[in-house]
Amino acid sequence: MEAAGADGLLAPLRRLLSWAAAGAMVFGGVVPYIPQYRDIRRTQSADGFSTHVCLVLLVANILRILFWFGRHFESPLLWQSIIMILTMLLMLKLCTEVRVANELNIKRRSFAAADSKDEELKVPPTRSYLDLDPHHFWRWSSFADYVQCVLAFAGVAGYITYLSIDSALFVETLGFFAVLTEAMLGVPQLYRNHCHRSTEGMSLKMVLMWTSGDTFKTAYFLLNGAPLQFSVCGLLQVLVDLAILGQAYAFARHPQKPVPHAVHPVSAKAL
Repeated sequence: MEAAGADGLLAPLRRLLSWAAAGAMVFGGVVPYIPQYRDIRRTQSADGFSTHVCLVLLVANILRILFWFGRHFESPLLWQSIIMILTMLLMLKLCTEVRVANELNIKRRSFAAADSKDEELKVPPTRSYLDLDPHHFWRWSSFADYVQCVLAFAGVAGYITYLSIDSALFVETLGFFAVLTEAMLGVPQLYRNHCHRSTEGMSLKMVLMWTSGDTFKTAYFLLNGAPLQFSVCGLLQVLVDLAILGQAYAFARHPQKPVPHAVHPVSAKAL
C-alpha cells in the first residue's frame, strides 16, 4: 500500500518533469537569439549577426520536419523545428530592415524575377529571373525575397520527399542530413579559432550555454528513444563544443596577437 501511495505521488512529479523537459527542448534553442534580437533593435546594427546562420538553421529544420513525415519522432522535436523556423524568419526580417536602412544608394538585390537598378547611378532597370550571384546570395534587399527562397526550397524538398517517402534509405538519409547540418554550426567557429590561434571576441559564457544546451538535448534524445541520427549528431555537437572550450583554455594560456575586427560569435551557434 505504501509503495502504491508513493507511486501515486511520484507520477505527477514525473509528468511535470517530462513537460518541463519537453518545454526546454521546444524553446531552449531560441533563447540565445532573444538578447541578440534586442541588441540589433537597440543598436540598429546587424554587423554582429550572420544571416547565414539563419540559412543553415532554416534548411536543417525544414529537412527535419520532412523527415518527420517519413519517420515520426517525439512531438517536442517537431515543435522545436517549427519554433526555430519562425525565430529565424523574425531574425532575417529585422536584419534585412536594419541593413537596408544603413546601406544607402546601393543596388537592390532580389531573389525572384524583378526589375532592379543602381539607385545611385540611375542605371536603367534590367530584368533577371534569379539573382543567385554567390557574392550577393542571401543578402537580398527585401524580407519577401527570403520568404520566397525558403518557400521554394521547402516546396522542392517536399516534392522530392513525397516521391521518395516509401524509400527507407531516402528517409534515413534525409534525417541524417537534417541533424548533421545543425550539428555543423559550431565548426566555422572552431575553424576560425584554429586559423587565428585565438578566441578573441568569443564569449566564453555563450560557449558554456552551447555546451550545457547540447548536453541536455543529447541526453533527451537518448532517454526518449529519438532516431539514431539525432543522438549521433547530438554527441557530435557536444564534442565540437568541448573542442571550442579546449581552444579557449589553450589560447588563454598562450595568448596570440589580437585579431582586429573580430566578429562576436553569438550568431554562430544554436542550442
